[in-house]
Amino acid sequence: MERHEGVMGAAYLGVPCAVKNRPALDAAYLPFAPWRDAYLKEAHRPVRIAVERQDGQVAVFDTRLQGVTDPADLRFLERTVKLLLWSVGGWRVRICGCDDLTRRLAEIYGPHGSRAFDASLMETVFRRPFTLESVEERDFPAARSGARKIGGHLGGCRIGFDAGGSDRKVSAVINGEMVYAEEVVWHPKTQPDPQYHYDGILSALRAAAAHLPRVDAIGVSSAGVILNDSPMVSSLFVQVPPAKHELVRTIYTRAAAALGNVPVAVANDGDVTALAGAMSLRDTCVMGLAMGTSQAAGYVDGEGRILGWFNELAFAPVDLSPQAAKDDWSGDTGVGGQYFSQDAVIRLAPAAGIPLSETLTPAEKLSAVQELAAAGDPRALAIFRDIGVYLGHTLPLYAGVYELKNLMVLGRVASGIGGELIVSECRRVLAEEYPALHVSVTLPDEQFRRVGQSVAAASLPEV
Repeated sequence: MERHEGVMGAAYLGVPCAVKNRPALDAAYLPFAPWRDAYLKEAHRPVRIAVERQDGQVAVFDTRLQGVTDPADLRFLERTVKLLLWSVGGWRVRICGCDDLTRRLAEIYGPHGSRAFDASLMETVFRRPFTLESVEERDFPAARSGARKIGGHLGGCRIGFDAGGSDRKVSAVINGEMVYAEEVVWHPKTQPDPQYHYDGILSALRAAAAHLPRVDAIGVSSAGVILNDSPMVSSLFVQVPPAKHELVRTIYTRAAAALGNVPVAVANDGDVTALAGAMSLRDTCVMGLAMGTSQAAGYVDGEGRILGWFNELAFAPVDLSPQAAKDDWSGDTGVGGQYFSQDAVIRLAPAAGIPLSETLTPAEKLSAVQELAAAGDPRALAIFRDIGVYLGHTLPLYAGVYELKNLMVLGRVASGIGGELIVSECRRVLAEEYPALHVSVTLPDEQFRRVGQSVAAASLPEV
């Protein structure tokens, strides 16, 4: 199947947007990044956005509005705020420089607005009412970072635990060397009783402890939004009723305490992946982007720290097309989870001419397409090339929020020839359309596989 070439120059909301590289199987795709860049060329009205999270932490971003094309101004501001909200995470958004648009945006994020889901989830995480308000310059907050050094502590006898949606992994590590590893299938997403999760976690920790002369520290890598070592929202505990959520929020620290009074640290699995990547690359400003059941991300900054941000890029906008794929959970369209996960492969398969039986699970559908790709089927290869095109147009968005030098592409979708095509197409799009952006895009190497997620998790606590 041939790649679409040539320049697409159709205007969107009155803003011309020229895109040379576009996916072969998704003709309606309108990448946010080049449209944003075109919009900003004619934007001269300064606007400031502050996103406040826990403990008074504030992230501040400066941008501009055109101030003349109302639909384009609102769309740009709404998508920009959404990108920042799901990158940073926060319960309070303050905007300076556009009172009129901010009032309309507050309605959109209100209880009956189209972004009510986003506001509700932020309230759940931070346990505070979500607010979006206009403020004067004198009341605009200063940035206050919650960045902290994470991991890289390899001395002593450590346990690293990695909680996944289909399996749990644990390692015993002595001075950075893995001496024991165990991988056990479990089903946390279907279990409403937190005791099931606690027993599984404790069993894994005890199995690793049995292979150590002592336990000096325990590090945990967990899916979900982690605040102060507590999983506030996580797909692992999706069936646990709200009345038992407090048991979930203390589940890792309680299980660790059963092994004694030792330091314990819990971090988002995306951040731990980025840490493992930084350890492997021996570099900083690393984003780990995992394409699996959904899209997961983590980031380590220039000083080897995590920012304490959400990094929930599965909900961050990437495609502005009115025909963009819809996310079933949030109800929004054009967000990352539909473009950088197994859902993207499944969505593109019919357009590629690949029939997939509805009797197959999503994971089985992905495997079926990957088998075709491994056999050289041009229809399957086109799917992974298109995901690479998506990624090439999306990295400039991420680079506007994160300082990026390295991107490591991970996850089941990126295995085999598919991953190689995703990376090569991404690099090509970056070189041809975003030459000023210098980001090294790689797949995990053997060193990364040796270090791995569990060793990186074990390195989290400082002793």
